[in-house]
Amino acid sequence: MLDHKYPEQLINHSIKKLEKFGIKKEDIKITDSPDDPKIGSIMVEIFPYHLEIARVRTIRNASFISGIITTIELKIDVNGNYID
Repeated sequence: MLDHKYPEQLINHSIKKLEKFGIKKEDIKITDSPDDPKIGSIMVEIFPYHLEIARVRTIRNASFISGIITTIELKIDVNGNYID
């Protein structure tokens, strides 16, 4: 899971949301930059209102290119609390 230094509340909610989709918490690695990504690896990029799930397609010069598989919406209430 790629974290761009978002608040802990968003990180925790993102993990909870991924668990609802069957991903085990112990299988989630949180990083700001993946070390040695492998072709075929699944990456989850966190944004304030959604998660982007992607698969690594190509690696060039220690950078990876991925294709988006799906997007998971993160819903909030009127007070800014995550509700789903």
